[in-house]
Amino acid sequence: MKKIALFAVIALTVSCISATAQNKKSMKKVLFVVTSHDKLGNTGEKTGFWTEEFAAPYYELLDKGVQIDVATPLGGQPPIDPKSEDPSAATEDTKRFDADTELLAKLKNTHKLADVKESDYDAVFYPGGHGPLWDLATDANSSALIEAFYTNNKPVAFVCHSPAVLKNVKVNGEFLVKGKKVTGFSNTEEEAVGLTKVVPFLLEDALQANGAIYSKIGDWQPYAVEDGLLITGQNPASSKLVAEKLLNQLNSKK
Repeated sequence: MKKIALFAVIALTVSCISATAQNKKSMKKVLFVVTSHDKLGNTGEKTGFWTEEFAAPYYELLDKGVQIDVATPLGGQPPIDPKSEDPSAATEDTKRFDADTELLAKLKNTHKLADVKESDYDAVFYPGGHGPLWDLATDANSSALIEAFYTNNKPVAFVCHSPAVLKNVKVNGEFLVKGKKVTGFSNTEEEAVGLTKVVPFLLEDALQANGAIYSKIGDWQPYAVEDGLLITGQNPASSKLVAEKLLNQLNSKK
């Protein structure tokens, strides 16, 4: 009788280990790529990534069981745009972010972009903020990574200013955005924040120059566009919409 009980315990243990391994194998994994740039042109002000555009998608995915790694061009702590930490910009997600010691520790030790591989992930997501206009928009590692995700049939998602990182991305010799429906931070929104003469280029214009079918709605309103594997959001308010569309694509892939 004792032997039977022992065998039952062993069988149960093996079954649990196998189930755990299977769950880990089926768990989706997403790479967040964040700017390392902290200077807002020649203004003497600071920039970086926008907290809401990181926090809302991060928790939307994390709470659904998605594993998330974070990479930056330089590795280590990415700069946060000070304006996104202002109480007037606070949301439930940013408040959670501010109190999330585990996530804050992860951000201090982000992977270096050159060291990450597309094959380790199921999708890639780029939060916005003005920082990406200066570093990720011209980063060869970033461009190659996006091309690798896209050509391997994996979703690529961007919000607000981060579609700027698509500026030099090509697939089969053509700009990835050519003929694709996209959105991103609009010229009127850039004008509203008084930075049209500060940013290195206007995102709306750059996307259209590369052949994108750009669309937008009213300033600061939630709006996201999905064209195959390419998902883009217009502004900070669109962050969760982008994450929802990304999650739907992840769940549709077995």
